Amino acid sequence: MPTETERMVAGEPYDPTDPDLVADRERARDLTRRYNATSGAERERRTGLLRELFDAVGEDPVVQPSLRCDYGYNVAVGDGFFANYGCVFLDATPVSFGDRCMLGPGVHVYAVTHPIDPDERATGRESGRPVTVGDDVWIGGRAALNPGVTVGDEAVVASGAVVTEDVPARTVVGGNPARVIREID
Repeated sequence: MPTETERMVAGEPYDPTDPDLVADRERARDLTRRYNATSGAERERRTGLLRELFDAVGEDPVVQPSLRCDYGYNVAVGDGFFANYGCVFLDATPVSFGDRCMLGPGVHVYAVTHPIDPDERATGRESGRPVTVGDDVWIGGRAALNPGVTVGDEAVVASGAVVTEDVPARTVVGGNPARVIREID
């Protein structure tokens, strides 16, 4: 029988009050508290904490505090990753960023969701769907990526956009819900 952690990562309904998951979230909170307390001069320490928190970290990551995440171990960032102040990753399932991704301030990524049916939602069980961001993507400030979306290589997500569907490569999307504004030549 799978553990609640295994169910969660697989995107199946899981119980977030499971003691192992509660401990995992507390571990992530401890690591992010420590990360957020660092100064810009502590690049090596910051990178070390990100490597302890995240599943995978490429070369030369820059993440401006404050950073928040649920578990951390479901987040992977590629080479040259940049996240501005106040980013949030709700990483019940994998959240992955390719190389040279840039996130504006306050970007939120949601890889967890709750049932639509109120009776089912009242049970407290959650589930998730992975969020995947390709290479050379720019996500503007205060944008939100919803569960299950993929953002294609070299795309731009405008500030404040709410991404509810996949974003094609080399396009600019914006609005709520986000729609293709134009293609990138």
